[in-house]
Amino acid sequence: MATDRRRAARSKPASRSKHPLEYSLLYTATLCLLAAGAVMVYSASSAESLLTTGDSSYYLKRYLIFGAIGVALLHFLSRHGLKFVKDATPVILFGSLFLTVVVMVPGIGVSVNGAQRWLGAGPVQFQPSELLKLVLLVYAADLLARRADRMGDLQATFRPVMLMLALASTIVLLQGDLGSAIVLATIVLAVAFIGGTPLLPLGAAAGGLFVIGTAFVTSVPYRRERWLSFLDLAAHRGDSGFQVWQSLIGIASGGVPGTGLGAGRAKWGYLPESHTDFIFAVIAEELGLIGVIGVVGLFLVFLYLGVSTSLRAADRFSQLLAGGITAWIATQAIINIGGVTGMLPVTGLTLPFLSFGGTSLLVTMTAAGLLLGCARNSR
Repeated sequence: MATDRRRAARSKPASRSKHPLEYSLLYTATLCLLAAGAVMVYSASSAESLLTTGDSSYYLKRYLIFGAIGVALLHFLSRHGLKFVKDATPVILFGSLFLTVVVMVPGIGVSVNGAQRWLGAGPVQFQPSELLKLVLLVYAADLLARRADRMGDLQATFRPVMLMLALASTIVLLQGDLGSAIVLATIVLAVAFIGGTPLLPLGAAAGGLFVIGTAFVTSVPYRRERWLSFLDLAAHRGDSGFQVWQSLIGIASGGVPGTGLGAGRAKWGYLPESHTDFIFAVIAEELGLIGVIGVVGLFLVFLYLGVSTSLRAADRFSQLLAGGITAWIATQAIINIGGVTGMLPVTGLTLPFLSFGGTSLLVTMTAAGLLLGCARNSR
């Protein structure tokens, strides 16, 4: 009997299931991005927060609070999130659509930097359009997974997904949030492509969305100015291109080794939104090319592991969800970095995990938790 108990005790560790490699690497990459975000938010915001609040670590403390909540969500959702979000999607979807509309009601929505996209009061604010990205993704993945045997029937698959995209995009465009509309379109088109939607209607939809986006840019004065400054930055460096011009100055001054962590000058009132939309410029200035390679490398690792997770997913819903999350994070990172470096027009999107922004960070960590759930159960 004693011998049998000893053998059973020795066999327990061996029988314990291990997480797939994608899970462990994704978890590590996510925490590395989160840690880098905490360091860089403090470095980029300390000067401004000291002058405005008297506390140089004001934004860091808030980032750490949201980050801690995000880590808790990540752990919960990586274990129980897939079933939970599938069951709750209808309620959350229509709830987030309702809140995104309520934001535009005078006296209810909160205006920040001239844009009315938030709910709440004081330091506690919530941006419903960020949540809309996640729930629209889950809705599209769930619908296309349930109708996998009918992908040739566009009326039953592609049409309802595109109608929901049209509704969500219209609401956020009415708020002037072109960046979120682009991400929403990317998410839906990526899920539809992975799900097996025929290329002809998929290409037609992408072309139509491009035309609508172009019309929106040219018809709105301040967006038209951003586009013109993108085409000729030097001619607009004193007005609409000022932010990007200062960003490029900071990036150039960093060189290869960087000026040193905390020693950057752009954040001292020269570069607006240095701890939010333009935090990548602070990274490039203070950590140089080495820091840029490190951050871009982490996003590339995240992209590779997300694609691998999608390919090895245990079921169709997980495959579509993992692919959509990966496309979302990668697209938003590309748009942000492209805008900061002058390679793309500025859209106001944050850099995932790294920029300061409570709602953005919580929703991104939630998406990462769901991606980890897909990796946890992968083949």
